[in-house]
Amino acid sequence: MGEFKVHRVRFFNYVPSGIRCVAYNNQSNRLAVSRTDGTVEIYNLSANYFQEKFFPGHESRATEALCWANGQRLFSAGLNGEIIEYDLQALNIKYAMDAFGGPIWSMAASPNGSQLLVGCEDGSVKLFQITPDKIQFERNFDRQKSRILSLSWHPAGTHIAAGSIDYISVFDVKSGSAIHKMLVDRQYMGVSKRKCIIWGVAFLSDGTVISVDSAGKVQFWDSATGTLVKNHLIANADVQSIAISDQEDSFVVGTAEGTVFHFQLVSVTSNSSEKQWVRTKPFQHHTHDVRAVAHSPIALISGGTDTHLVIRPLMEKVEVKNYDAALRKITFPHRRLVSCAKKKQLLLFQFAHHLELWRLGSTVATGKNGDTLPLSKNADHLLHLKTKGPENIICSCISPCGSWIAYSTASRFFLYRLNYEHDNINLQRVSKMPAFLRSALQILFSEDSAKLFVASNQGSLHVIRLLEGSFKHLHTFQPQSGTVESMCLLAVSPDGNWLAASGTSAGVHVYNVKQLKLHCTVPAYNFPVTALAIAPNTNNLVIAHSDQQVFEYSIPDKQYTQWSRTIQKQGFHHLWLQRDTPITHISFHPKRPMHILLHDAYMFCIIDKSLPLPNDKTLLYNPLPPTNESDIIRRRTAHAFKISKKYKPLLFMDLLDERTLVAVERPLDDIIAQLPPPIKKKKFGT
Repeated sequence: MGEFKVHRVRFFNYVPSGIRCVAYNNQSNRLAVSRTDGTVEIYNLSANYFQEKFFPGHESRATEALCWANGQRLFSAGLNGEIIEYDLQALNIKYAMDAFGGPIWSMAASPNGSQLLVGCEDGSVKLFQITPDKIQFERNFDRQKSRILSLSWHPAGTHIAAGSIDYISVFDVKSGSAIHKMLVDRQYMGVSKRKCIIWGVAFLSDGTVISVDSAGKVQFWDSATGTLVKNHLIANADVQSIAISDQEDSFVVGTAEGTVFHFQLVSVTSNSSEKQWVRTKPFQHHTHDVRAVAHSPIALISGGTDTHLVIRPLMEKVEVKNYDAALRKITFPHRRLVSCAKKKQLLLFQFAHHLELWRLGSTVATGKNGDTLPLSKNADHLLHLKTKGPENIICSCISPCGSWIAYSTASRFFLYRLNYEHDNINLQRVSKMPAFLRSALQILFSEDSAKLFVASNQGSLHVIRLLEGSFKHLHTFQPQSGTVESMCLLAVSPDGNWLAASGTSAGVHVYNVKQLKLHCTVPAYNFPVTALAIAPNTNNLVIAHSDQQVFEYSIPDKQYTQWSRTIQKQGFHHLWLQRDTPITHISFHPKRPMHILLHDAYMFCIIDKSLPLPNDKTLLYNPLPPTNESDIIRRRTAHAFKISKKYKPLLFMDLLDERTLVAVERPLDDIIAQLPPPIKKKKFGT
C-alpha cells in the first residue's frame, strides 16, 4: 500500500439541510426527499439506496408537501403558493403554477393518480386535474376557517379527510361539500392548550381516519358517524407525521422528540378474527424532530431536523436475513462537494450559496508511522466567493493549476480567473458566458487546465478552450437521438484525449476530444454509476456502480480488461459488497500503474491489481494494528485490497503527489453541534 503523509482536513464546515418531506413511489421503488433549503433528492432504493438525481434548492421555495402522481410524475408545493412539477429526465423544473390560495401546506394525489389536491393557508381545498403535460384547476371544495395542514384520500377516491387547527373535515369528492367536522380534544398531559394542530391524517378503506396532532396523540375516527373510536397518547410533544402501508396493516408516526413509533393491526386473541391497532415498536434513530415518514413494503423511512435519512427494514418483511435487513442512515450527498488543485495544494469547498478556497498547511517536522506532525504553517482561507441571487449552487470545480474556478446555478454559469500575488488573490470574472452553459450538472477541467468540459441538463457536453482571461467554445457533443438524459459524471484522461460521461441510467459514453466524435459506449449496467476515472498511460476507464461493483474498461481496445473479467468471474468479497455508502471518487498513483485509489464515506482503499484477489474466506480488513515488521509485509502481500477506515466520515480523498494524500472529513458531532437544541427530555434520577 505504501506510506503517505496525510493532510487531515476538518475545516470544511458543511452542514446538510434538514429533511422536510419524503414521498415513496411503490411502482419504481424510489424515494423523493425535500429539504428545508428547497433541494429535492431522488433515491433509488433498488440500487443500494443511491441518490441518483437531485434538484437544486432555491431561497424562495420552502417545500411543505411532496407527492408522486400518475406513475412517475413528481410534484411539490410550498409556502410561496406554487405547485411545481419536476422533469426527471432533464433534471429541472418543468413548470410552476400558482394555486391562488396563499401558502400551500399539504398536497395529496388521488389513488388513481389522475387528480391532485392541495390544502391552502386561506382554508381552501383545491382540486386539480393532471393532464399529460400539465395540471389544470378543476374546482374548490367548501372553504374552512383555518389553514389545511394535512390531506388524505379514501382509497376508493370518494372522500377526503383534511386536518386543520382543532378539527378534521371529511369531504365528499363529488359534491365538494364537508359532510363531517370532527373536533379534536385540546387536552395535553392533562392541561388544556390554546389550540391543537392536526399535523397528519390517513384515510383507510373501512372509513377509519387516523390523525396525529400537536398534543402528542394518535387518534382513530369513524368517518361515517364523525366520532372518536380510540385514542393513543404516545408523546410529550407533537406527533408530526404519519404514513400507512399499502395493505393497511401497519403505519408509522414520527414525533418531535425524535422517536418513530410503529403501529400494527393484530388479532385480539390467537383464534379471533377481530383485530385492533397496537403500538408495537418504538425506534430512536433521530435526535431532533421527525418531520416526515414513509412506509415502503419492507421498511420504515424517516427524516427530520437532524438531517439524517433513516431506512429501517422490518425484519418480518425481509425474506433473506442478510445485510439488506440492516439499518441505513444516509447523511451526506452521494456527490462530490470538494475539488482539488494538486499543484498549488488548494481545496475548493462547495456550500449552498458560496464557495470557499483554502490552501493546505505544511510541516517541516518528521516522525515515524502513525505520528501526528505539528504544522509549521496553518491552512489559509484564501477566498469566500458568494453567489448572487436565491439559487443554490449545483456544481463547482477548480482547475488543476488553481488558476480557474467555475460554478453553475440553475440559470447562470460563472467562470473566474485567479491570479496569485504573494499572499493576495486577484479575482477576475470572465464575462459573457453563453446561455447554453447554465444549469450545468458537472464541470471538469483538463489536466493541463487548457480545456473546460461542461455537462448540461439537456444531455449535451460542451468543450470550452480557456485563454488568458477569456474562452472559446470548441464543440458540443449532442445526446444520442431520441434521448434528453442529463449527464451527471465526467472524467477526462490525463493526456486530454478522452472524455467519459455517464448519465443517470444509460451506459457510459466515451468521446475522442481531438477528433471531436463519439468513440464508444460502455455496455449499460443495471445499477447507476457513482464514480469514474481514466488511468494515465493505459487509458483504462475505471467505473464504480452503486451495488459496489468496479469495472475496468480499455478505451483504446473498446473492451473490458483482463483484470476486470477476472474479478467479475471470481466475484468481490462479500464484505466489500455489503458496504452501504457508494464510492464517490477514483484516482491513480502516477508512479504505480497497478494501483487504483478509491473511497466512500467510511473507507479508503488501494486496489493493487498485481496481487491475488481475496475470496470470502480471506480477512478483507484487519482492524488491529500490525504487531511487527513481518506482519506489515504479510499484510501488504496478502491480497489486492488494502483498506483503511481511519478517516471518516470521508467527503473527499485524493493524492496530491506520490507521497502525500489529502483527506477531508466531516465528523457527525460537528454537524449535530450546529443544529438547534433538541427537545429536553426528563431522565430518571436527574
